[in-house]
Amino acid sequence: EKTIKAIGEIVLRVRDMKVMREFYANVLGLELLGEDEKMIFFQIAPSYGGHIQALALFDESLPPDHRSRHFSGMDSRKTSLHHIAFVIDQTDYVSEMERLQKLGFEVETMEHAWMHWRSMYVLDPEDNLVELVCYDESAQ
Repeated sequence: EKTIKAIGEIVLRVRDMKVMREFYANVLGLELLGEDEKMIFFQIAPSYGGHIQALALFDESLPPDHRSRHFSGMDSRKTSLHHIAFVIDQTDYVSEMERLQKLGFEVETMEHAWMHWRSMYVLDPEDNLVELVCYDESAQ
């Protein structure tokens, strides 16, 4: 049996908390869970075992070791993050792409035939690549 059951949270270090909050709350529609001046938490999906799957925005001024002294040597400017993907329903794919385009976002699309995934990509306000993906048996 697999140990990992779901995503716990994804955390991004951000320069502009206000504009990033706006994007994830109002453009992508994630539910706000809580916030203060240095951290914002959104729900991605219902909980697994009581832990809500979350996206967190941390103000870049927070030291990398604010949670753990074990990683005090971590340089938050060096990361291997490529993109964040959120699952959407196939029935929402076209309307979501059109909505994002009307909001002024450049949307790129791609099909991943081997997984039957249809994806669209946008950049958030701080240039993180965000994928909206759905399962589509016809994806080639």
